[in-house]
Amino acid sequence: MLEWLVALCIVILVVLLWPGSKYFGTESQADALLQGLGISQQATKDKTGRCVSDREGVDGAQTDCEGAKSGEKTRTVALICKPSALANYLLKHCRTFSNYSPCVGWTWRASAFLQSVYETCWPYDSPVQFVRDYLQLSDDGLVALDWAVPSYQKRRRTSSHSTSPVLLIIPNSFGKITRNVLKLCETALSHGYLPAVFNRRNHNGTPLTTLKLQQFGDPADLREAVRYIRYRQPAGRLYAVSESTGSGLLLSYLGECGSSSYVTAAVCLSPVFRCQSWFENGLFWPLQWALVLYQKICLSRYKTVLGETIQTDTLFSSCSLRGLEESLFCQTGHVSSSPAVPTGTGSSSLTSGAWDAYWERNEPLRDVDEVAIPVLSMCAQDDPVRGDTQSTVPLELFETNPHFFLLLTDRGGHCGFSTQSEGSTAGAVGAVGSAAAPYGGVGSCGINWSHKALLEFFRATTDFFAAEERAKQLAARRRGLGGGASGRVFRHRSASICKRMPACSHNIHAIYNWQRSYTR
Repeated sequence: MLEWLVALCIVILVVLLWPGSKYFGTESQADALLQGLGISQQATKDKTGRCVSDREGVDGAQTDCEGAKSGEKTRTVALICKPSALANYLLKHCRTFSNYSPCVGWTWRASAFLQSVYETCWPYDSPVQFVRDYLQLSDDGLVALDWAVPSYQKRRRTSSHSTSPVLLIIPNSFGKITRNVLKLCETALSHGYLPAVFNRRNHNGTPLTTLKLQQFGDPADLREAVRYIRYRQPAGRLYAVSESTGSGLLLSYLGECGSSSYVTAAVCLSPVFRCQSWFENGLFWPLQWALVLYQKICLSRYKTVLGETIQTDTLFSSCSLRGLEESLFCQTGHVSSSPAVPTGTGSSSLTSGAWDAYWERNEPLRDVDEVAIPVLSMCAQDDPVRGDTQSTVPLELFETNPHFFLLLTDRGGHCGFSTQSEGSTAGAVGAVGSAAAPYGGVGSCGINWSHKALLEFFRATTDFFAAEERAKQLAARRRGLGGGASGRVFRHRSASICKRMPACSHNIHAIYNWQRSYTR
């Protein structure tokens, strides 16, 4: 009994002392990283309250933003990107980027580890319900799309003629629907979006109908799901948000599809960029133990059928994330009857060649140069899951590629980003904004800062592209109606086309007859 009391006292001391140690311990690390990037701790602020860059003539638009209170030293938010017209537009119109006030001091929300665990594991009584669509893939496999709808809405299905934008949410690669995902669905509904959560094979209750599991960065299943969304909601824009390790799938899809992704803009919340090294280095042992146990529980249902293609003894004796990934996807040849060897820290009898070849096909950044839409990554320097920022975040990608933007905060944990206002207004009832009128019963609690920032990013990018399109149409109209010789040439071409009307009408009848025969 005495030992349990001592252990309980130690746990209480850790919970109480951890936030203070993280608060005082990460200050110097954040300053060192920002100084390495050439960013000072306090930004220059003009009289109108706008956040302006304190460093000119550098590669990459790196901006520090202060809080709303003048003269008060606040934490730093850096927008790291290549200078462009879109970057300037985001700096001007995305005011949420500079309005981040993380929880500090002696509170559990100031701890990166505790707020990460809270957003991942703590239950959330969401007013949102889900309507599931099962999609049968080309190889007879099944994935699921969970469409979020308000609990009070009588009509469960959305009309295909709806012009509301669709928000495709890709959860983590382990299939856990976290508190963060549920709150994101609630916030998106309150702002007029149609949230849809993508569930991989064997994830979140999706039946496993084939012996194939989805590899870490294989976008084939996601590509078919996007086609279905385009078929169901053809009039609405498509946006995408990924959480944690689920960003690997989203980045792989955007890289492989390029300009044919059908996505207007995308956001990665606390992404893991260098995934092979992340699996090889492992996590802090409590986190790794919990993730390995969760995967084993999800796979244990199909232990017998999976034994036809993989060594289940090796799979369920693995003690690391790398061991599980190798057992599932890197085994070659037929299943042998030899006894299983525990993988321990990830070592395996399999050759390293199969492991390296696996990540050549699944590394999220393998086709990053083909991405053709704006992608915002939101990361915190004290992320306990991703690891050290200097070695895990490819800063050179954001400084050289105009499609990638990095919103780097010094605090926030992993998919946490808790703020002082969020903690003080938790449970308060109120309207979210003017866009929340159609969904007045949803989104009544405080909105997470990262969710507010990503929705503002979507709005700003959409407005920017709409303005660019209007400018192009106006320029083309001016060229077409310029008069003079160009106008006479244009009228002459119109007359010459009319003279060949009989031939054109003959071709039109031929095409019409071909379409009728095709429809029969």
